[in-house]
Amino acid sequence: MRNFFKQTFASLLGTVLGLMIFFGISTTGILLLLFAVTASRDTTPEVKDQSVVVFDLSMNITDSAPGSSELLQRALSGAEAPRMTLRSVLDTLEKARLDPRIVGIYLDARTTSASDSMGFASLTEIRQELEKFRESGKKVVAYGVGLSQKDYYLSSVADTIVLNPIGLMEVKGLSSQPMFLAGALEKFGLGVQVVRVGKFKGGIEPFILNELSPENREQIQKLLDDVWADWRTTVGSNRKITPQQLQAIADTQGILTASEAQARGLVEQVGYMDEVVADLKKLTASDETDRSFRQINLRNYAQVSGKSLGVERTSQNKIAVVYAEGDIVDGRGEDGQIGGDRFAKILNQIRQDNDVKAVVLRMNTPGGSATASEVIQREVELTRQVKPVVVSMGDVAASGGYWIASDSNRIFAEPTTITGSIGVFGVLFNGQKLANDNGITWDTVTTGTYADLQTVARPKSPQELEIYQRSVNRIYELFLDKVVQGRKLPAQKVAEIAQGRVWSGITAKEIGLVDEIGGLNAAVKYAAQEAKLDNDWQLQEYPRVSTLEERFFGRAIQEITTILEMAGVSVQPSNPLMMQFEKLQQEMLILQKMNDPYGIYTRLPFNFRLE
Repeated sequence: MRNFFKQTFASLLGTVLGLMIFFGISTTGILLLLFAVTASRDTTPEVKDQSVVVFDLSMNITDSAPGSSELLQRALSGAEAPRMTLRSVLDTLEKARLDPRIVGIYLDARTTSASDSMGFASLTEIRQELEKFRESGKKVVAYGVGLSQKDYYLSSVADTIVLNPIGLMEVKGLSSQPMFLAGALEKFGLGVQVVRVGKFKGGIEPFILNELSPENREQIQKLLDDVWADWRTTVGSNRKITPQQLQAIADTQGILTASEAQARGLVEQVGYMDEVVADLKKLTASDETDRSFRQINLRNYAQVSGKSLGVERTSQNKIAVVYAEGDIVDGRGEDGQIGGDRFAKILNQIRQDNDVKAVVLRMNTPGGSATASEVIQREVELTRQVKPVVVSMGDVAASGGYWIASDSNRIFAEPTTITGSIGVFGVLFNGQKLANDNGITWDTVTTGTYADLQTVARPKSPQELEIYQRSVNRIYELFLDKVVQGRKLPAQKVAEIAQGRVWSGITAKEIGLVDEIGGLNAAVKYAAQEAKLDNDWQLQEYPRVSTLEERFFGRAIQEITTILEMAGVSVQPSNPLMMQFEKLQQEMLILQKMNDPYGIYTRLPFNFRLE
């Protein structure tokens, strides 16, 4: 039964596509036809008085909306998880705060949290909106079976936290466990040579070392300490627990049972879902005979108009929000990547659009191609000459991301944003030993000493490595100069804080790499002030996704997801061993995305993550 709906949908879609080919129907035509059928029903959600908004913490929250190819892929896979953009989540929480029909928010943390894929910077923005909601006098209730530290970071704002009697809760601190590939590469006969600038540039260490260098360990430790300090301070302020007490729990227990969490004051109640439902029925004045409390989920509530509440704006004056999310790659790039040519074109169009009065560049990227970063940064520089350009850093905006951001009017970051990493490296692979061990050899004929400089048939000579090193040095000096000019910092200070070192947002603010601590809303507000728009403005998001794609595919996927859930189809959480295989797979995917034409990169250590 589980595969029936998947196979049925795939068969139906295959039939439709076959008819398109046979009859010569255009893609646009068939989409219009399908959209007309889907849109024939009135699906505007109904909001009853005294309702509670249900916020499922397993929902996938991203900066930007999915592109058309990703939408199609998800539709075909039939395993779509609930998804919203961060902008939509923030707006919807604000709308709920102002809506007199909404009396509370229920944070549902019963399943494995998709927030684990989010960084603390994004969670901070959501948490701040939840705090505003609670401060307005409305209730926030949270319930979980197992609370991760990220789940608890959000849930700690609640008036009441209920943990299932069998549930567990994490207060264990943060860790980072990079994966090193040097031994495997040597075993399989793949040669690696590196050129770099910056003693902290750990991006190449997985290929040449078996453990962290002292410099890399130092910067990761500092970053972890900053983020963990923010977690303890933020959580402790709501739960009336000192950071020192939370540290003691992390050092002595790590994982708490439900009763231990209650005894420590981390949760108010130990109870079951039916007890939570009973309390929410009282809050919503629901009849005792009702199956559940009066509710509407966050995704559906997002579709409810907020014009009467003053949430939705309409104006000829636009503030462009450009979502730069993913690896920075040369060329156009794909969905989920920051293609240098594609984003340069977007900024060029925005610059020439007289209705756009200011630009907010929302960055969530570890960096990537130095060439692509320079292409985009040039457009930022030109756009800034015409209208304000403000950068909002998300979970990570480092290396190539910082290169792009350096010449903006102002940079906003959250305390836990990962930024900096001002350094450059190149990775040079060769397959000589691997090939020779399997009976493959090469011979070469050239017309110049360096004619085969880019060959992978052998290691680079010292003279050839010097050529690459000169290129890396040149790019690094250019990077430093951009930071000096853009941030108005002394060259000596930039040289000291660069070196490829990664910084938290709070420390970056202290050393001058970031101007203000704040999220996307703060950056938008500042952009409006710089453009002298007062309250007469409207957001316009880029890259643009056609309304047809958003409405048709978004609705179709949501309905397919509902059917699959009814059939018992769900995405199971990975076990620890599989997580390590997935981490290795991500390392390989990053290598595929490294397409700088000169092989020079400004990027964070590969797959750097906090756990």
